Amino acid sequence: MKRIGILSDTHGYWDDRYAKYFSGCDEIWHAGDVGDISIIERLEDICPVRAVCGNIDHGAVRRRLKELEIFDVEQVRVLLTHIGGYPGKWARGMKNLLKDEKIRLMIDGHSHILKVIFDPELSLLHINPGAAGQMGWHKKRTLVLLTIDGDNMKDCEIIELHP
Repeated sequence: MKRIGILSDTHGYWDDRYAKYFSGCDEIWHAGDVGDISIIERLEDICPVRAVCGNIDHGAVRRRLKELEIFDVEQVRVLLTHIGGYPGKWARGMKNLLKDEKIRLMIDGHSHILKVIFDPELSLLHINPGAAGQMGWHKKRTLVLLTIDGDNMKDCEIIELHP
């Protein structure tokens, strides 16, 4: 069983509450627009991190992180990217990739809009954790916690970071 902390769109902003909410996690996943490599380094002080770069990332972030990661956690195949769309409105080529790779959990960011949607056609869970940073038009900053136990995804928790 693994407890996963999920965030996106920090845009170089650190909030000490990331450490508070992710302290019990086995892994942290960052879905891009990191903004500064120090964000990844500080998250790594909490627990292992999987992260991708986003459209605003450059320099050290872009040199260290890929745009897309596919991996297995427990018995769940995961795709982590920054711009991927969502059920019914996937980014170009994403639906075929999700099918071909037999993805069961797809995580992305970019929109700054929190979404947790099950796609019955592809039989996968899509999570966009919204935006954890301060840059952008969003009014609420959010994080997501998720437990993966074997092939079961459960205990999804949304955290709002109030000012």
